[in-house]
Amino acid sequence: MKITLLTHFKEFDKRSNTGRLVLEIMGDAAEQVRWDRMNPPAGLVEEIEAGGVALVYPGPADENEESNGNLSHITRFILIDGTWHEARKIHQRSPYLRKAHRVSLKPAGMSRYNLRKNQKEACLCTAECVIEILRNTGRIEQAEQAEQLQERFLSFIRPPGAMRGAAVGQ
Repeated sequence: MKITLLTHFKEFDKRSNTGRLVLEIMGDAAEQVRWDRMNPPAGLVEEIEAGGVALVYPGPADENEESNGNLSHITRFILIDGTWHEARKIHQRSPYLRKAHRVSLKPAGMSRYNLRKNQKEACLCTAECVIEILRNTGRIEQAEQAEQLQERFLSFIRPPGAMRGAAVGQ
């Protein structure tokens, strides 16, 4: 299984981006691809058309969408890595993404991400999405990665009650 973070260019330098945690913990099982409206990643487009690729994206369910039951049959997950506003734009401006099978995650609890303003109440950040995916693949090694990523994520976010602008964990 592979995780592809389709990343908005503004995210690369943000200290609050959790995609870097995914890359740190998952190593070669994750990749970061810079989203470019005019030049979609050819290999990713080919994989989408061949099948076995799923886009993790919130929105209204359709008959082709799955929730996070057993996700072991999916070989590659694409996550749009950016703010929710940026993610909507990327999705709308990338026709190839609309061809991908969609997976909707149903988290057990609320997001714990607290490093940005105006977070959507029912939405997870990139690292939290990957944690949910890893927990629902049914593989022991990925469950272990989920726990490692969870620990790294919890040390990365601001402790509850800390003031905005406080130093982010390293």
